[in-house]
Formats: sequence, C-alpha cells, structure tokens
Amino acid sequence: MTETELYKELGALTKSKDKWEENIPYVKSLLSSESLKIKAKALWLLAEMGLKYPSAVADCVPQIAGFLGSSEPLMRERAINALGRIGRADFGLIEPHWKDLFRFATDAAASVRLSFIWASENIATNTPDIYENHMSVFAELLHDKEDKVRMEAPEIFRVLGKRRPEFVRPFVEQLQKISETDDNRVVRIHSLGAIKAAAANS
Repeated sequence: MTETELYKELGALTKSKDKWEENIPYVKSLLSSESLKIKAKALWLLAEMGLKYPSAVADCVPQIAGFLGSSEPLMRERAINALGRIGRADFGLIEPHWKDLFRFATDAAASVRLSFIWASENIATNTPDIYENHMSVFAELLHDKEDKVRMEAPEIFRVLGKRRPEFVRPFVEQLQKISETDDNRVVRIHSLGAIKAAAANS
C-alpha cells in the first residue's frame, strides 16, 4: 500500500468510529512507519481512540510520549495532543509524562505551544486540581507573539474558571485588560469568556 492509499484508509477509519476499538492494534503498529505523514495521522487517530477507549491505548502511551522529543514540530504537536486526549479520559495513564508537557509552553513552534494549551484544557476538564500551581505558565501565554496561541490561551482559564474559579481569580485583572486592549478580536472575546466563567462559578 502506498503512503497516499494508507493515509486515505486512515481517513476513512477516522470516520468509522464503530471500527475504532478493533483497529487500535493496527493503528498502534503505524507509529513505527517510516512515513512522517502516516505516523502523524496515527498519533492523531490514537488521540481520538484513546479518548473513547483509554485502557486499549495504555500500552502505547510511552511510545506516544517518545515523540515529544522529536525534532519535527508536527510530531511534538501530535504527541502532546494525544496525551491530552488520553489524559482527559484517564489521567493516570499519562501522569508520568504530565510535568514534561510544560516545557512545550515555550517551544519554538507556535503550533506546539498551541497544542500544549489545548492538551492542558483536555486534561483540566476532568482533573483540574493539578493545575493550581501552574497558572502563571498560562498567564505568560496570554501575551504570546502569535495570534493563534493568544486566541487559545484564555480558554484554559475558561475551562478552569468553570471548575476551580479560585485558580483564575488572581488573573482576572490581567484578562480584563487583554479583553479591552488586544488587537485580536477573538483574543478579546475569549478573555472576556474566561472572566465570565470564573465569575459565574464563584
């Protein structure tokens, strides 16, 4: 099977959720592919499969975490995303790798920094308490030079504002200023949304 055919097959499998569980071993095997494109697609699919069937992907979590050290931003991005999705379903499975994710808050690639925020939102949805002493990391990302990172950064404050508003309160003034002054409209809207979430759940 050519790379194009295999990629197309994985695309079809992505839509066939009823076939996910039986195909997890097959998708895992593709993490050893020589093709960067196929490995990246396999990581993305395992992320979604892992959200639905976390115990079925447990044995490949260390292999997924191994891609955090990749020189390819796409592989780092996909590995972080996968750990976030699996960790949303069962934090215990990714706990040994959780602290390592924080180094990606300052990754050179904006897409990787964005993935770090998104993965953190996923994990925080069901395991919010672990973020209590790490809020300053996300506060820094509110001022990222890349618009797409700044657009996502307030969302972790919104997620935690719904669950642990006391974690967000020290940053409300900062979020308020951003909601009034940032050049990007989405950043302003998301910052306001984070403030409202914390206020509504206080």
